[in-house]
Amino acid sequence: MLLQQRATRHKANFTSLMSEQKIRVLVAKPGLDGHDRGAKVIARALRDAGMEVIYTGLRQTPEMIAAAAVQEDVDAVGVSVLSGAHNTLCPRIVQLIREQGMDDCLVLVGGIVPQDDIPKLKAMGIAAVFLPGTSTDEIVRFLRENVSPRK
Repeated sequence: MLLQQRATRHKANFTSLMSEQKIRVLVAKPGLDGHDRGAKVIARALRDAGMEVIYTGLRQTPEMIAAAAVQEDVDAVGVSVLSGAHNTLCPRIVQLIREQGMDDCLVLVGGIVPQDDIPKLKAMGIAAVFLPGTSTDEIVRFLRENVSPRK
């Protein structure tokens, strides 16, 4: 009887764990910027927070990023931009992701973005912009609070 109770409890715990979906995040470095230390720090922090992270590497085009987002079925795309090309690259990434029907996929930007550009980026579909000095805890919290649960 005791073994049967333990087996039932373990099965319930396993089922509960399996039903909890990890947040899936694609971290990308678009354009010609070759500095990815910040992107790697964010990727590690998200993994440490229990999220599943896919890092695409350097010099990705918006098309490559959108294709990876679709292929990996991610909940969010984090774009790291230090080159100043955020006003061109980020809206294009949002457009391509939306064209693929990923309306619930959040697109976040981190890096060097002038304050004046932030409202424009948000108006174009960027969910949040994280500037240098933002704590990784703040980014984790934003994702947990804003990613829609999977069905």
